[in-house]
Amino acid sequence: MRMGVITGSGSYDWPHLEGAAELTVTTDHGAVTVTEGRLGDAQVVQLSRHGAGHHRLSSQVDHKANLAALLARETDAVVSFTVCGSLDPDLRPGSLVVFDDLYFPTNRLPDGTPCTWYDMPGAAGRGHWIFDRPFSEPLRQALITAAEQTGVPVAPRGVYGHVDGPRFNSRPEVAALAAAGVSAISQTAGPEVVLAGEAELPMALVGFVTDYANGVAAEPEPVQALLDRMAASKEVFATLAGHALPSLEGVGGAGFVYRFDT
Repeated sequence: MRMGVITGSGSYDWPHLEGAAELTVTTDHGAVTVTEGRLGDAQVVQLSRHGAGHHRLSSQVDHKANLAALLARETDAVVSFTVCGSLDPDLRPGSLVVFDDLYFPTNRLPDGTPCTWYDMPGAAGRGHWIFDRPFSEPLRQALITAAEQTGVPVAPRGVYGHVDGPRFNSRPEVAALAAAGVSAISQTAGPEVVLAGEAELPMALVGFVTDYANGVAAEPEPVQALLDRMAASKEVFATLAGHALPSLEGVGGAGFVYRFDT
């Protein structure tokens, strides 16, 4: 398979790729730098959503350009990795979570526009993404199995909550998200899920918990603990990908797009 991999904070390049080569992909939504290489039998197209040196904050990530680049490079599926803050006391820092559902009620891109490819009336292919769960179940199961080989605790399900950045959330905001059933939050993956879904590109989302969100733990940890776990996430994610991606064969997407011109 030809796999897209999106990496985030702390994972600006990708270790262990054989024959890694960097290239620039020009799309209708902007130019994106990707790195292509191999993990065993899997061809990998990796991009850093923030860019080298965290060039773009979460409020500046160009999600349409990123997903358009993966589509232009003809990826068969995409795995998105994110560091995240836990809202569940049982989902401890240093754990992995393979999300099975999404909380993204605003459905907006960082610039405030609706998160959709279908932004022109009458555009060809326009429609509604209809699904039960937003992630590819075969892809999720492959990642859950591979996660057991990382030596890191893994939660096989959880609700991903997308929040706007770049600031962190207040205690009342965290409490409201927890009441909605959210397991962990970060500031970037919601649009990726929606744009992949509308493109009928199978996707899975994996989080590495760096900290508890405000008010979840009795006492907050030093910020350095969060930074240390963020740095550690790169190797954890790379190890997980190294176990999961080479063995993948065809995986299905989540739901379908009901289109008005077909």
